Amino acid sequence: MTQLFTPLPEKNRTIAIDVLRGFALIGILLVNMPTFHSPFLYLDSSTYWPSMMDQFFSGIVDLFAQSNFYPLFAFLFGYGAMIIAERSQMKGIYFPTFFARRLTILLVIGCIHAFLIWNGDILITYAITGFFFILVYQFSGKMLLRIGIAIYCIPVLLTTFSPMQSQEHFGENSKAIQTSIQTYKNGSILEILKQRATDWIYMNVEMSAVILGIGVIGLMLLGAAFAKQRWLIDVDKHKRLLIGLLITGLLLGFGARIASSFYIDNLFLINIQEQFSGAFIALFYMMVIVLSAQTQVGQKLLKPLANVGRLSMSNYLLQSIAMTFIFYSYGLGLYGSISYTVGFVLVFGFFIIQILVSKWWVTRFQYGPVEYIWRWATYGQKPMFKKKPH
Repeated sequence: MTQLFTPLPEKNRTIAIDVLRGFALIGILLVNMPTFHSPFLYLDSSTYWPSMMDQFFSGIVDLFAQSNFYPLFAFLFGYGAMIIAERSQMKGIYFPTFFARRLTILLVIGCIHAFLIWNGDILITYAITGFFFILVYQFSGKMLLRIGIAIYCIPVLLTTFSPMQSQEHFGENSKAIQTSIQTYKNGSILEILKQRATDWIYMNVEMSAVILGIGVIGLMLLGAAFAKQRWLIDVDKHKRLLIGLLITGLLLGFGARIASSFYIDNLFLINIQEQFSGAFIALFYMMVIVLSAQTQVGQKLLKPLANVGRLSMSNYLLQSIAMTFIFYSYGLGLYGSISYTVGFVLVFGFFIIQILVSKWWVTRFQYGPVEYIWRWATYGQKPMFKKKPH
């Protein structure tokens, strides 16, 4: 069983994938930060933070980060799942059983995160939708690509023609704003637990959770297709394709995002923009990083992000733990006390700390702390944790 616990050798790692995970983490923190320090679910940001500086940084996040990084993370989840499937087959492990156990443990971690740490968890969605991957992992790369695109288009139809619209949930609610501030800033741990559960239900009511899950499945299959086609591994062989995807992502992604201001009353066009602009922008980011990682200068510049990405699960949870400690009553109690601009700056300050800590960690340990527990629980046997001194 020892060989089953050997981590992927450094020389066999695709640095671009680790970089993409690290890059996705800073984008996710940018998007999540307002929900850490304010009742973002229930407010209108244009009136809650009326200053020009706050609106400027809010606009920056809306253009370059909002809805752009969850597609990237979902894509990487599928990409990683396919790599695991291929390695499992090489080692003689029955993938469906192994991956189902891995997903079950991820679901437990997600529930702990969502209900005991922070309500904006995405791991539960990944764990549940991941079971669909077990049904299709043996399909060809081209078939996964077709199915992934088809599934990803479904939410546009659902949100446009379904009588259950989620948009009405996310509007100004002064009572909910005051309750959230009072609870998270001054409440007891029990009161915070209740409020966190309320917020989680609010974010996942009606069709919103289903629509998100369908989108994640589509993106997950696209990531699996890229892995099976080896497009991000044999870069020189597929460089023309990757450059084409870069240009497509740039033009369609940012083009749709900018054009959205011209059709604010057309529900169908709004839904298309929301569903596809983020995915195309994520595609653009991905291709820039993959192509940059092929150069020595690019690898040197991107290395700090790669270290963060190798500990992606631990760093994702660390963001939630640290931010809730800073803003909730059982920590510093700063909830509702800072501006959007201060939160924006805090993102980069904290991410610098994550870069430094990750660099220190990867030189000494094989896995991040949560990755280690996840792997141990999946295999049922303790893997090697510390790196052997050279």
